[in-house]
Amino acid sequence: MRKAIRYLFVATVLAAATATGSGAAGAVLVTTELPAVQAITPGPGQVVGIAAPVTVHFAEPVADRARAERAVDVRADASLAGHFSWVDDRQVTWTPAGYLPTSSPITVSVGRLHTQFDTNGGVTADADMSNYTFTVFMGGVPVRTMPASMGKPGWETPTGTFPVMSKERTVTFDSRTIGIPLSSPQGYLIQGEFAERLTSGGVYVHSAPWSVDSQGNSNVSHGCINLAPGDAEWYYDNVGIGDPVNIHW
Repeated sequence: MRKAIRYLFVATVLAAATATGSGAAGAVLVTTELPAVQAITPGPGQVVGIAAPVTVHFAEPVADRARAERAVDVRADASLAGHFSWVDDRQVTWTPAGYLPTSSPITVSVGRLHTQFDTNGGVTADADMSNYTFTVFMGGVPVRTMPASMGKPGWETPTGTFPVMSKERTVTFDSRTIGIPLSSPQGYLIQGEFAERLTSGGVYVHSAPWSVDSQGNSNVSHGCINLAPGDAEWYYDNVGIGDPVNIHW
């Protein structure tokens, strides 16, 4: 693991001298130390999708968040635009404004610490809740449109663009994690396959053999994007961490 480095940020403040009637200005040196960086993700050499966020993990709580944000620079040929959000007092996430450039090295600098990851050729997905379809594009070209079923009334799938957070070959879907008891008529405890997490709240794209008859004609899930097993396996094999999924009506 790359050794954590502390960075010293120096601000010079001009203060009026109080010496006997001199009226001269003096320089007061004020220093603020940014905590050591434990890790930056994506990691060195990792290949990710064009919507991948960058997270900086500090070893200690950050007192001056604005200063920490100014220390973070994400660039391809030039600095890239994005916005910051804090996961907690030790982790800040930079999210790109739009997409990262495709098939490009991306350099992340925090003070004197530098790391680099790469983007893929641009694998994006479009989930159309009105037409019950899930379309995958590679390099901007549609390569596969699949029947899908999204969230039913009261459990609508959130709209927006979501980068894939993780891929899970198998996953347990437990209704209790979204507040539905197993004893409820809406309760479930299901072993799922070929799943991609889109939100921390548990929205996934995944194989759903139990809803194949509804895929392509109605929305019946509790918020996830349901695909037929063969389609879900194909997407799992072709999608990467950070690939965006655009969900809309």
